Amino acid sequence: MTDSDIQKNSDNDNSEEDLVSKSQLKRDSHALQDMGSKLVEMPQGQLAKFNLPDNLKDAITEARRLKNREGKRRQMQYIGKLMRTADISFIQETLDRMDHQSQTYRQHFMQLETLRDRLISQGNPVIEELMEKYPTADRQQLRNLQRQAAREVELKKAPTASKKIFAYLRQLSE
Repeated sequence: MTDSDIQKNSDNDNSEEDLVSKSQLKRDSHALQDMGSKLVEMPQGQLAKFNLPDNLKDAITEARRLKNREGKRRQMQYIGKLMRTADISFIQETLDRMDHQSQTYRQHFMQLETLRDRLISQGNPVIEELMEKYPTADRQQLRNLQRQAAREVELKKAPTASKKIFAYLRQLSE
């Protein structure tokens, strides 16, 4: 066997690996349509959290407006087509964070809880860390909430300030 024969065989192997079945393409297309359907059905306030291309935003707005079943079905196919060219990793990650059952949401929730607990127990070093991570955070509000939460822990009161800290951290992270 010559070097050129080996090269031809390896080229054939690579082209076979690059081929995707028609069924897989259909499954991928349907998955994108389902993701688009979630975007169409979600409230406008949640949709605003997504950084979508203008043509996709317009298509979603149009799908919401349509009442005709066939027209809406075609619009959903169009949304799926637009999503094939868009960066869907950010869309999927945001949807996962919004889905209370997803692993991503639970991990994010646990990270915020840990950060809140560290903020209450350690104070200023964690506030400085937060200010670096979230420059728009209100340092004074964080300090006040941290002091209130620490006082609540000492006096064994209801964790009102702790809940406020968590809500504020959640707002910052979104």
